[in-house]
Amino acid sequence: MKSEILKQFGTHVRHLRQLQDLSQEALAEKANMHRTYIGMIERGERNPALLNLVRLANALDISLPELLTFKDYVNEGICDNEFN
Repeated sequence: MKSEILKQFGTHVRHLRQLQDLSQEALAEKANMHRTYIGMIERGERNPALLNLVRLANALDISLPELLTFKDYVNEGICDNEFN
């Protein structure tokens, strides 16, 4: 369950990043994070702490609730079923 939530959150972050036409490197720079950390979040390999969530939201110019409101992108057809 935990890993599936992290994967869904990572897909949400990737979707938000791509909507703004940002590379992982550009988002990482805006959020003052390392590019590999952004990639690990997007793949569901990391569970970011609250301060990092705030930095991501600010870098994406969205609210924290918007960052944390994500859905099942696979079942919505927004991304492929790469995690199952």
